[in-house]
Amino acid sequence: MAEKNSRRNPTTDALFDAILSLETREECYNFFEDLCTVKEISDMAQRLEAAKLLLDGSTYDQIVKAVEISTATISRINRCIQYGSGGYRATIEKVRGTQNPQKQK
Repeated sequence: MAEKNSRRNPTTDALFDAILSLETREECYNFFEDLCTVKEISDMAQRLEAAKLLLDGSTYDQIVKAVEISTATISRINRCIQYGSGGYRATIEKVRGTQNPQKQK
């Protein structure tokens, strides 16, 4: 029997399609403020910032001080960067490339 990946399903696809339809930062704020709690948005933003800092070579102690996030969460993010599907790295590189087009190859 084929193993079912519970993350990939029509409902999740619809969520990602909705996110992909957003065109401006203001649309993102409006959608995510309705979809998530303030804490959930803050937690996601902190995880992304911690991932950026890990990719830049920051230590756990530096990240804890800069982002106010637990070492357990940093460790989980680091495992995703090292052994995950590459989502953090690809997204951060893509965002950095659009913010600094002169640095693109």
